Amino acid sequence: MNKDDSQQSTHDAEEDERNQDILIYVNGDVVPRSEAKVSVYDSGFMLGDGMWEGMRLYNGTWAFFDEHMDRLFNSCKAVSLDIGMDRQGVHDALTKTAKANNMTNDVHCRLMVTRGEKAKPFQHPALSRTGPTVVIIMEHSKPKASLHAKGIRLATVPQVRGLPMSQDAKFNSHSKLNCVIACLQAEQAGADEGLMLDPNGFVNTTNACNFFIVRKGEVWTSSGDYCMNGVTRQKVIDLCRDNDIPVFEKNYSLYQTYGADEAFLTGTFGAQTPVAEIDGKSIGEHTGAGPVTTHIQTLYKQLIADHIKQS
Repeated sequence: MNKDDSQQSTHDAEEDERNQDILIYVNGDVVPRSEAKVSVYDSGFMLGDGMWEGMRLYNGTWAFFDEHMDRLFNSCKAVSLDIGMDRQGVHDALTKTAKANNMTNDVHCRLMVTRGEKAKPFQHPALSRTGPTVVIIMEHSKPKASLHAKGIRLATVPQVRGLPMSQDAKFNSHSKLNCVIACLQAEQAGADEGLMLDPNGFVNTTNACNFFIVRKGEVWTSSGDYCMNGVTRQKVIDLCRDNDIPVFEKNYSLYQTYGADEAFLTGTFGAQTPVAEIDGKSIGEHTGAGPVTTHIQTLYKQLIADHIKQS
């Protein structure tokens, strides 16, 4: 299904022809994009059995590397997936790939780890016997200016973020079908992305990002029980607490969301992306980011700058 000209997503980037010639890390080798391949027997391709991280490179520094590694290694441990390297090994692989591509800034990385190639095309993890598959894709990537100028349109979708005993949303797993379905439902409703509820009907996340609203100067986000543990989400919460902006992790409804003064999404790629409308209802009386969102964006940019200086 192709997007029409009016549709966008929080991951829309400016076109960059250099991405056609990038080099990709595949199990220790750095190879041209056209040669970067994995087996059809790979457990990630066959079953979605793997974990991934999205990270950004700012002036030679991987933003919040430790937090991303906490999530990656915790997730892999929870599903008994041995990455085959320690954190320094991951950092070395990232450095190797960035150096090969001569990349230092405005770079987005997708680090993927699967359980590896299977001996037979069946589900059991014991059939993955060759060790993990590790792939690193880095692209020259700057968010489109229109994302912040126009804002994102959301539609509430039937697909929900599930219970932890079905598939815990804390896993940044290759198994993203529920989010893909939510995205399709949103596009079919004429929106850019889907706003997903939790199993109890409270507002949770979108199909791709964490979600915040602003009401009377207060910043609200979900309780965290059913959402992905976003690194940028936590940074925004911490920034609010450190800068006397009232912030609450709580259950709240669509009724309260429609009446919000502002709404925005958080994610590694787009940082904080304003929301223009939800289910056809305009959010606030502004175009683009509202005053609280703009303040948080400024604080976040300074946080990145300080992080780079300290690295």
